[in-house]
Amino acid sequence: MLDFKKLEATINLISIEKKIPKEKLIDIIESALKTAYKKDYGTKDSKVNVKINLEEKILEISLEKTVVKTVENSSTEISFDELWDDAKNFEEWDIIEIDVTDDIIAWDNWESFWRIASQAARQVIIQKIADSEKEKIYDLFVWKEWKVVNMKVEIVEWWKVIFDYNWNQVILPKSEQVSKDNYVADARFYILIAEVTNKELWNPKVILSRKRKELIPALFDIYVPEIWEGIVTIDKVVRYPWVKSKILVSTNYDQIDPVWTLIWQKWIRVKSVMEELSWEKIDIVANSDDIRDVIKRALIPANVLKVNINDEKMVADVYITNEEKPKIIWKSWININLASELVWYKINLMIVD
Repeated sequence: MLDFKKLEATINLISIEKKIPKEKLIDIIESALKTAYKKDYGTKDSKVNVKINLEEKILEISLEKTVVKTVENSSTEISFDELWDDAKNFEEWDIIEIDVTDDIIAWDNWESFWRIASQAARQVIIQKIADSEKEKIYDLFVWKEWKVVNMKVEIVEWWKVIFDYNWNQVILPKSEQVSKDNYVADARFYILIAEVTNKELWNPKVILSRKRKELIPALFDIYVPEIWEGIVTIDKVVRYPWVKSKILVSTNYDQIDPVWTLIWQKWIRVKSVMEELSWEKIDIVANSDDIRDVIKRALIPANVLKVNINDEKMVADVYITNEEKPKIIWKSWININLASELVWYKINLMIVD
């Protein structure tokens, strides 16, 4: 027979530790008993009802069947003849419930039946606990998408870094890490909340990143009040993680220099962002209606002599001296490639003797 005292104690313990309502746990166990009955005594068509009442220590298992004259599916139908004297109380197509609780408990393999049901319930509860943890993490970050959150490293593994946030563990996967970052226990980092989803057919999902270009404006948003005040706008960001980034900035206020606003006195603002990015280089470029001027600025620190534009082909011929070529190319052509991506023009170098 079912040990209600032990069952109730187990349900109470799981409910307290994992913060799953007791009613939900009872539903899971009832569902597991339905599945076990179909597997051992019925068929997949069987309509099984299970009710557990812990207060009254009652277990009820019943089958729903339709009353018919001729049975075609014994799992879901019952004939008048099978009802014996009770047949007169029903009409064809009536739905009746047949209590099979005593029959199941009386069977020799009741212990096996309950063990199978318990194992099934355990797997579902484990999954529910995992889903509950995901939902909790989702609730923590759903309003923080595309923002940064300061977190402490808790555990470092070869393929992931586990951060602590409000006593919850969140994972920064290998694919979103930057190799120059020194991930060690208790170190703190600003982490970009890159994606928070809870689609109907998907489990809640939170993606953290130190690699994506959106981390750059999110960090400047912390150190530059003029950005969240709407005085200065970051129009575009391109990035080669841990090596170099370029950002395009603008303002509608004539008296404001957007580049200086992000740099500030003694470079304090941009240095704060660079330090957080393990000293990744950042070029800040003022946006304007003059694309030639923007391209010149995007190629800093090189000195550009002249820029010719082919708007139809989106090509820019940039004239420089041979001495300036290393500055424009920089490491593995990173500087010129980032500049080209920033301004949407293919950049051709034209060397002037």
